[in-house]
Amino acid sequence: MDIKKEKPLVIGVAGGSGSGKTTIINAIIKELEGIDIVTLQHDSYYRDNTHLPMEERILINYDHPDALETDLLVRHLKELIAGREIQMPIYDFTIHNRKHEGIQKKPAPVIIVDGILIFVEEELRELMDVRIFVDTDDDIRFIRRLKRDMRERGRTMESVINQYLETVKPMHSAFVQPSLRHAHVIIPEGYSAVSAGMVINMIRQHIHSPFHLSIAENKGAYNG
Repeated sequence: MDIKKEKPLVIGVAGGSGSGKTTIINAIIKELEGIDIVTLQHDSYYRDNTHLPMEERILINYDHPDALETDLLVRHLKELIAGREIQMPIYDFTIHNRKHEGIQKKPAPVIIVDGILIFVEEELRELMDVRIFVDTDDDIRFIRRLKRDMRERGRTMESVINQYLETVKPMHSAFVQPSLRHAHVIIPEGYSAVSAGMVINMIRQHIHSPFHLSIAENKGAYNG
């Protein structure tokens, strides 16, 4: 079957910061080699705060849903589903603001959306055929975040710890973890070959289903 003639399969991958979402997504992309896949990162849709000085941008609670322009992501996802290309924003974490240029994203048979808060907004999550939540221990997630932010985003250890205690941890409890109830698939303890293989096989079946049946009908059957 030529799946390009069908509605794209939209996969959402959520979970706390440092849970292993990127590892799962990379495994999916690798195993689905030969199928065009486009990825959208919710992080790219942090609001443009050019009007604010750097000292005020630093103080924004980036782990709250209000920090993200989710309505723009929803519009972009609908455009891709309809077969039209978009210009996804590019966010620079070193300056806490969007870059002037965007990145072109073309329609594809499979669309993967990832982010810590993608299941919070009903309009966004209802566009997803498969919703995966990567559920990883808090300590492991913190250590991964600490290493990443110091290595890739130029943060000091003190700033990462302060942000984690002041916003990341409380927002995870308030928004991210409760959104797990909207998942069709829960992957415990982050990435494993078994859990990734299970998800990939399920996606393959969904792609090649003649009716693209909703996995929501089998919610819970794939939870680890």
